[in-house]
Amino acid sequence: MPFYFFHWTAEIIEHLADNDVTPEEFEAVVLDERSELTVSRATGRPARIGITEDGRVLFCVFDWIDKDQTEIEPRTAYEIT
Repeated sequence: MPFYFFHWTAEIIEHLADNDVTPEEFEAVVLDERSELTVSRATGRPARIGITEDGRVLFCVFDWIDKDQTEIEPRTAYEIT
């Protein structure tokens, strides 16, 4: 399992809550090696598509904030069907 440090702000936590996604769900999807690494077509940012513990499929968008790609700044996440 990869290890990342997530940089959370109150603003992004609130934004995720508006989309019915918790920080824990976001982290679980990004950390899951079974999730698919992709790129957001809207922003060009890296993203992961994965399944939450309760079976929802999430699209999680983030930025790498270091050159070693170990630190992540979450941007958005939402359920896809």
